[in-house]
Amino acid sequence: MAYDLYVITDEEIGRGRSHAELTRLAVTGGADAVQLRDKRLSSRELFLTAVVVRRITRDAGALFIMNDRLDVALAAGADGVHLGENDLPIEEARRLAPPGFIIGASVSSVATAARAAAAGADYVALSPTFATGSKDDAGPGHGLTMLTEIRQAISIPLIAIGGITAENVGDVIAAGADGVAVISAVVGKTDVTAAAQEIRGRIAGAKVRSH
Repeated sequence: MAYDLYVITDEEIGRGRSHAELTRLAVTGGADAVQLRDKRLSSRELFLTAVVVRRITRDAGALFIMNDRLDVALAAGADGVHLGENDLPIEEARRLAPPGFIIGASVSSVATAARAAAAGADYVALSPTFATGSKDDAGPGHGLTMLTEIRQAISIPLIAIGGITAENVGDVIAAGADGVAVISAVVGKTDVTAAAQEIRGRIAGAKVRSH
């Protein structure tokens, strides 16, 4: 599974553009995975939105990950779900999900990363890697040193999220991240596709340099 460029949709940060439109623009720019995140929609609205996003990502060959809501992910045929530290436990999500279903987890330390990996997570995301304005309750950034420490402690894919920009993405990959999850750096831009292409290119360059 490729998680190089993992784009999270947000209609407010996305300048009022719909989740579907943001998804279409992001996958056109080379996003490997798209996460649908919306705390305001009703369950029904979220499901209907997820069905459209599922179709767009499938046509583009990109992964579709649902934020928090395992029920909506399963109903819409998503590839996986992303769980926060206060969401459904990974073990329970794994019990309910079909074979091959991706379960990602937000982590905030080496210990929580190791626990998530042991519980059956397919990838972990250090959240937030840097300070970010995209998530109200994110807290201070954990930094590149912790990213490296987590990389040394686990064998599953590691994603950096929070405060990722085109300027620092190279440092993040060099520190051990397999990919980056972004909101503002892609969906917050006027040209979402160009922003995705730029970050995708920088990730590729950083991976060449780190090998």
